Amino acid sequence: MSNRPMKSLFFSSLRSKEVAVTVLAFILFFTVITLVFYEGTKKSITLDVNGEELEIKTHAHTVADLLSEQDIDIAKEDLIKPSVNTSIVDGISIRWEQSRQVSILVDKDNKSIWTTKSTVNEVLEEAGIVVGEHDEVIPSLNEELADTDSITVLKAYEVTLNDGGKEKKYWTTSTTVADFLKKKDIQLSDLDRLEAYEQELVMPNSTVKIVRVEKVTDVVEEPANYAVETRSDSSLLKGREKVVQDGENGKVSRKFEVLKENGKEVSRKMVEETTIKQPKKKIVAIGTKVLVASASTTKSKGAVGVSRNNSAAPSGGKEFYVTATAYTAHCNGCSGITATGINLRSNPNLKVIAVDPSVIPLGSKVWVEGYGYAVAGDTGGAIKGMKIDLHVPTKAVAYKFGRRQVKIKVIN
Repeated sequence: MSNRPMKSLFFSSLRSKEVAVTVLAFILFFTVITLVFYEGTKKSITLDVNGEELEIKTHAHTVADLLSEQDIDIAKEDLIKPSVNTSIVDGISIRWEQSRQVSILVDKDNKSIWTTKSTVNEVLEEAGIVVGEHDEVIPSLNEELADTDSITVLKAYEVTLNDGGKEKKYWTTSTTVADFLKKKDIQLSDLDRLEAYEQELVMPNSTVKIVRVEKVTDVVEEPANYAVETRSDSSLLKGREKVVQDGENGKVSRKFEVLKENGKEVSRKMVEETTIKQPKKKIVAIGTKVLVASASTTKSKGAVGVSRNNSAAPSGGKEFYVTATAYTAHCNGCSGITATGINLRSNPNLKVIAVDPSVIPLGSKVWVEGYGYAVAGDTGGAIKGMKIDLHVPTKAVAYKFGRRQVKIKVIN
């Protein structure tokens, strides 16, 4: 075999390989060109996913296509801006915020909503819940929900506080008396009294009553009354008294423990007494001497138990006119014993008259016109001033005497 055919075969094989490489290079070039062209026709967009921004190139025609392309499932409560039907254009920004479920407890009523709102206030507005000025919201209205999926709304109501007798109305969300006092910063002392149990429930329009109690010390100076001592004195007529020594009050200092409720005193207890000045006692002599009255020995027509020499007034002594009546020892309510101790029932003929001691002193010897000499030995409830009452033996004599003006003379 010659060298020429072998050489032709070699060059023929070499040309076939060159063609294959050329074709392969062309295909690769076309593919690269196609890929470059394909990528170049993609639109550049910004996708905000729950606050995280992503730069994406896409051939998606609508926002819905893009989200589907990114395997994002859309719920009706989710936030999509612009809307899912918006066409994709180069440079567009798309925001997707996934909604979440939030539980809202209003007092005892519970409800849930799906929302994309970020603050407590926005969620409550979306849920249609109106919050009053005094209502309590947890977390507070301006707080971000963050990781919290629940909101509590405590509706406020009015409660009356009677504090030491003064009433004031408060808005509160407290459930117990203790919590109400704590939130209103109302302090109680050890003596103050709460008219309720601390854990007692606070109801709308109820009244919480506090009695303010205080214990104070009161020191007063008061007179110490003197004592009266009586002593029998046989030199004084019975019924007469004589002051031997005048009394004089002393002075004491008394310390009291005073308990007040709502400013009013409810109890007072003496805890200490100090004598500042001793009192001086009064000494009174009481007469025990019994008068011996004489009985009349003669009677004359028109006279009442007139003794001898009764017609002529004695000389000397104080003389004046009085209104005279007559009585017996057996009158209604009479004991028969005179104020000076004379027993008239045992001695019905004794000459004794009842007088007003401020006009005629008891024990005085007197002369009475138409009656004679007598002793001022008795008193009477009706015998006041210029009046006297003559003792006579019987009621008949007393009735006969009646009432008359007579002259009297006080002898001694």
